[in-house]
Amino acid sequence: MSAVGSPHWSPVAWRAHAAAQQPAWPDAAALERVLATLREWPPLVFASEARRLRAALGEVAQGRAFLLQAGDCAESFDDVSAESLHERLKLVLQMAIVLTYGAGVHVVKVGRIAGQYAKPRSSPTEVVDGAEIQSFRGPMVNSGIATAEARVPDPERLVLGYQRAAITLDLLRGFATGGFADLGRVHTWNREFVASSPVGRRYEGLADEIHRALRFMRACGVDVERDARFRSVELWTSHEALLLDFEEALTRRDPESGQWYDGSAHLLWIGERTRAVDGAHVAFLAGVANPIGVKLGPSASVDDVLGLCERLDPERSPGRLTLIARMGARQVRERLPALVNAVRAAGFPVVWACDPMHGNTALAGDGRKTRHFDDVLGELEGFFDVCRAASVWPGGIHVELTAGDVTECLGGGDDVRPEDLGLRYTTTCDPRLNGRQSLDLAFRVAERLRG
Repeated sequence: MSAVGSPHWSPVAWRAHAAAQQPAWPDAAALERVLATLREWPPLVFASEARRLRAALGEVAQGRAFLLQAGDCAESFDDVSAESLHERLKLVLQMAIVLTYGAGVHVVKVGRIAGQYAKPRSSPTEVVDGAEIQSFRGPMVNSGIATAEARVPDPERLVLGYQRAAITLDLLRGFATGGFADLGRVHTWNREFVASSPVGRRYEGLADEIHRALRFMRACGVDVERDARFRSVELWTSHEALLLDFEEALTRRDPESGQWYDGSAHLLWIGERTRAVDGAHVAFLAGVANPIGVKLGPSASVDDVLGLCERLDPERSPGRLTLIARMGARQVRERLPALVNAVRAAGFPVVWACDPMHGNTALAGDGRKTRHFDDVLGELEGFFDVCRAASVWPGGIHVELTAGDVTECLGGGDDVRPEDLGLRYTTTCDPRLNGRQSLDLAFRVAERLRG
């Protein structure tokens, strides 16, 4: 077994293993032409950036920072406008401010963004109007249009995914360093629909406190207008490393370190359906030096998790591995303690994070998938309690959200009801928290961290 990031590992190593959730590309020659193009194009992110994120996650692993990983369920090729990205970044910044100021802890901000264009599916096909067609696997694979022709996987969509990710990254970097993230703008980050709600008014009160703190710092001689720490922010990108052909094509050897890095994102994660220790996804990500995440559902055993830790982080390096529990509100207290205790006893310095979304999905009466805000909070409460009992730092949250005023998750401050789901249900896959629910969640987490 090669060490993580070893130059002796090869990006094609995964091909010797069983690869789950891969599209049935109909034309192998067309796929190879696309991959040859991607191999020639520059990486979307750089090794030095991934190393900085790994160092930041090392601080999380040691209890000195907190991970906020948030973004859309599945990004759309049609949603790459500056205005849309502006609103999504604004919401993440608001949540980070609430966590930082409310809990007094540095927040590492990682977006589900600039690459979350593919989704695993529980079934390769679905029945629409009596006809069986291939399932929608995300815009980087096929179309969401429910026809047999539109659902045929098209490798040219991999090129479109690269291009959309590049555009998104350019905009992100501009917003993050161009003054939009200035702490002096905390009031302007508030959306009108949030400002009119109780949680929005709570945020406004926090923003007032920050402005008073900045005035005090100016009075003490701190030049907050020139200090980059007050004017810019580092926002990292992440997505599920699902399409291994694409990830392989974007992997490059770093000339400075000699290690391999996946240049498609700063952080890649392995999903619940693809986390087999002897599977292709683990074989691939075991060899790249990026920080890596793994989703753990209620079926994960102690042996599974220890095997993943040994395979993905054999050197026990803080910041390398994030374990993302997604047990569901009703199982987190039963299933998670054994895993947390076993990993701690084995000496793996992982970041423990909670995805309170995926284990709490249910079908509403009209057949739409939804999640209840109380269940999301319930899993987070269980996660914090388990970590506290094990003397382990609850290192982060991983949530699906949108800045839009959607009605996809039930409950919350607006008390979204089942009959409201159809009002603004716009997700292409899983239900997301809206802006008010997301900000409310941040306040609840800050209170637990502070406590």
